[in-house]
Amino acid sequence: MPLYQQTRGREKPYFHNGEKNSYSKVKDMPSESIRTEQEAEDFVLGCTFMGTGGGGDPAVGLKFLLKDLKEGREIKWVDTSQIPDDVWTCTPFYMGSIAPPSPDAKKKMKQLGLVERKYENTLTNAIKQLEEYRGISVQVIVPAELGGINTPAPLDAAARMGLKAVDGDYAGRAIPEIGQATPVLYDKKLCPITSVDTWGNTCIIDDAVNYDVAEALGKVISTVAYGLCGQSGFAMSSREMKEAVVPGTLTECLKLGAAIRKAREKGADPVQASVEAINGWLLFKGKVAKKEWEDKEGYMYGVHTFKGIGEYKGHTFKIWFKNENHISWKDNRPYVTSPDIMEVVQLKTANPITNTNLKEGDTVAIVGKKNEKYRTEKGLRVLGPTHFGFKLKYTPIEKLLG
Repeated sequence: MPLYQQTRGREKPYFHNGEKNSYSKVKDMPSESIRTEQEAEDFVLGCTFMGTGGGGDPAVGLKFLLKDLKEGREIKWVDTSQIPDDVWTCTPFYMGSIAPPSPDAKKKMKQLGLVERKYENTLTNAIKQLEEYRGISVQVIVPAELGGINTPAPLDAAARMGLKAVDGDYAGRAIPEIGQATPVLYDKKLCPITSVDTWGNTCIIDDAVNYDVAEALGKVISTVAYGLCGQSGFAMSSREMKEAVVPGTLTECLKLGAAIRKAREKGADPVQASVEAINGWLLFKGKVAKKEWEDKEGYMYGVHTFKGIGEYKGHTFKIWFKNENHISWKDNRPYVTSPDIMEVVQLKTANPITNTNLKEGDTVAIVGKKNEKYRTEKGLRVLGPTHFGFKLKYTPIEKLLG
């Protein structure tokens, strides 16, 4: 009998209401932890880099972790091999547009009475709602993706609730649609999804006919909230989680951030250090010549155009993004695309720049990395160029760069 049918509707015996989980098989394991402000900064830097232009504002993500450290909460994650197969996991995530609210949106928010914020951390409330609705006790948190907010925030939720976080995520990068997360590749159930916004509105999507509809319903909820909602889904056994997760990514982010910082401190090239740390490629150096974007259907869409400098002088580079970077052209010819990774960073510091903050005139480098988890027919269908409406054949980044 599926785990969902065994437990749904039973009395929930281990509901912890935000306190230390008193029932846990996941303890005393080899783990990686964030113990200092420097480690928190390194981690958020690496997560933002892997966010591919999205994944949320790193300043907010860092704020979460620094507050945890100040208030004495443990921030750590454990290797998948150390987690028993029979515990419950779930994935808290944010849903909504990263675009700043327009003057018209601010006016409408005031009309709706969305003025006083009730929840500082909507993810913990979404997890509690999911536990209560499903009648389960979650012990392991799995980040949906990598990003400046969207990885630190689940870790913060785990720390606040006394839960464990896994060393891994469900994308190996940031993605605009929850229906692109790796559990989808293994037909794992996303619903029910619980949703809590900062104003205190709570909703439950009990079921949906497919992942795209679940995404659309989640977006509708977030658009009414005029911003990001905290949501939680993919409640599954740890055995199922291990099948879908991209392992080791949180440790990789911590090491990446540290590598960039150490290169700066030594006076070395931090961009080259980042390339080496991720076993990636330098794709371009240039200036942002043009920024075009719009907030549509709960996503930030747009195109950034870059003009080359140095050894790239006389060349152009374009990136199309939907929250994150997905399609690129070099000298107007198709180049690197999702599911592989393109990250735009400041040329001198290798500081990653989200698409919200990238602006015309910025001098940048563009770094690429392969993402192998999606290199299947189904994976390319959900995160390849055709998914975004481009009639382009996906070419692995290593074949393009040699």
